[in-house]
Amino acid sequence: MSTVTISASDVNKLRQQTGAGMMDCKKALTETNGDFEAAIDFLRKKGAKVAASRQDRESNEGVVIARSSADGKFGVIIELNCETDFVAKNAEFVAFGNQIANAAVESKPASIEELYDLTVDVDSTTAKIGELIIDKTGKIGEKIGVSKYAVVEGEKVIAYIHGNFRLGVLVGLSANVAGADEAGKDVAMQIAAMNPVAIDKDGVDATTIERELEIAKDQIRAEGKPEEMVEKISLGKLNKFYKDSTLLNQEFVKDPSKNVAQFLATVEKGLTVTAFKRVALGA
Repeated sequence: MSTVTISASDVNKLRQQTGAGMMDCKKALTETNGDFEAAIDFLRKKGAKVAASRQDRESNEGVVIARSSADGKFGVIIELNCETDFVAKNAEFVAFGNQIANAAVESKPASIEELYDLTVDVDSTTAKIGELIIDKTGKIGEKIGVSKYAVVEGEKVIAYIHGNFRLGVLVGLSANVAGADEAGKDVAMQIAAMNPVAIDKDGVDATTIERELEIAKDQIRAEGKPEEMVEKISLGKLNKFYKDSTLLNQEFVKDPSKNVAQFLATVEKGLTVTAFKRVALGA
């Protein structure tokens, strides 16, 4: 048994050097009587050092998991990355992504950093998600990490996963009414397919509007239209952009005779989208 006192600063120093979890670093220093080199070897034998040695590797594969809470008022999307498609398709890796998403739904962390700090139950013990990620990195031999984390809150939040965990969508509706689940899924599929930039034109940021107007004006001038017509025609093109690129104004994919706003009105008068998030793998 070690008689050496292991300070918090020593543990933090080893963590910075290796990327391993706090508890793993403390155990390594305790087991090696505070010898840093021996502690690093101890961690390497456990696989924790792999996390540090793979920081320069690309991890563009993985899974996107979307999940909503039991009461339907909160949802999360996480993108858990790895290096190869082979690992991304592994059932254990997908299950790990679901475990992280479930923890996020339950605890509602505000950031990836807070997500990593959540404690979950694993094999009758508890561990932080950040520590589990390092452990998985060591076992699998690939760089693993959560690169994206998005949340939506609302009266009714629907989660949708598209394309074998390649894309996730959250949709917040203004009311939890009869048919909201099915309607929300239809709208989520619309978002997955059409990738709107905002809910409606009021949600489009000024930079995007300015860019679209400039593109339109350059196109109009290239067509040889007189300058006095440029402003009027460019505003018409901007309205076309709103129709094509804002969710409520888009043609509803399942019934092009309606836009999305009109479709929602057939479910319940006044029903609308209050928020949405779309996360595509590697985007």
